[in-house]
Amino acid sequence: MKEYVIGIDIGGTFTKTGFVDRDGNISGENSSPTDIFENVEDYIANLVKELKAAEKQLEKPYKILGIGIGAPNGNYHKGTIEQATNLKWQGIVPFAELMQKHYDLPVKLTNDANAAALGEKVYGGAKYMKDFVMITLGTGLGSGIVVNGDLVYGHDGFAGEQGHVNVVENGRQCGCGNLGCLETYASAPGIKRTVFELLAKNTEGSELVNYTFDELDSEIIFNAAEKGDPVALKAFEHTGKILGKHLADTVALFSPSAIFLFGGLAKAGDYIISPTKKWLEHFVMRLFKDKVKILPSQLIGKNVAVLGASALIWNELDK
Repeated sequence: MKEYVIGIDIGGTFTKTGFVDRDGNISGENSSPTDIFENVEDYIANLVKELKAAEKQLEKPYKILGIGIGAPNGNYHKGTIEQATNLKWQGIVPFAELMQKHYDLPVKLTNDANAAALGEKVYGGAKYMKDFVMITLGTGLGSGIVVNGDLVYGHDGFAGEQGHVNVVENGRQCGCGNLGCLETYASAPGIKRTVFELLAKNTEGSELVNYTFDELDSEIIFNAAEKGDPVALKAFEHTGKILGKHLADTVALFSPSAIFLFGGLAKAGDYIISPTKKWLEHFVMRLFKDKVKILPSQLIGKNVAVLGASALIWNELDK
């Protein structure tokens, strides 16, 4: 009998779902709007309706073992979504409990970066690792920290917010309200801000001067770096230095065997990995030198959101 886990990734605009087997094959993939529902009950009613319709397409016989959910500000301990700024349902939402009214199955929930870390552990490059860190470099910077095979959640379920570690005193304004957070430098919007700071000093030889702030994105910066654009190359070097210096602290705290980079900015490959590794080795204490790999996620190009969410259940079953 085929066994599946339902993977659900809740984004501010869209929700992605799928039925995932143990080998990471996804059936019944679907994407539906999140932001058109003013209250969570209506959202869940529509979500369940779409899941039931997709389930009818599964080849019989099959069994669904549980539901894994990745969500903004997802609290693993409580199964709640708490104070998510990009969702319309504010406050503390008992999401796992509401889902169990429709499914008599185990329901596990965490944030998207933790889900990505578990996805790497179950399906990707961390399959045989007990200690590693996942850094997601997208619109923001998220992280999942795995120690001795288990995610670090902390007493309140929100440990691992490395994107909001202060790296520059009185630095760039962050969406969280603080100044100088890591994600304002090491993220897709962060490297864009770096490009414009560099262009303010010198535009010579750079094609990036032809783009407005709204037009520029990390893919354009990567393509320019491929052509040897001096500003693009400096932007990646600067981003890697700030990220590498912070990760040196992460290594001193957790001694992971590897740090995986995932997300839009990580698609730049060696342009971001090489300076990050160089500066990590420069700043890390001698005891940890040349011990930690900086690797691209092996889930790049796959539906990591759904895979990561489903890995919550597979990981529980493996325990």
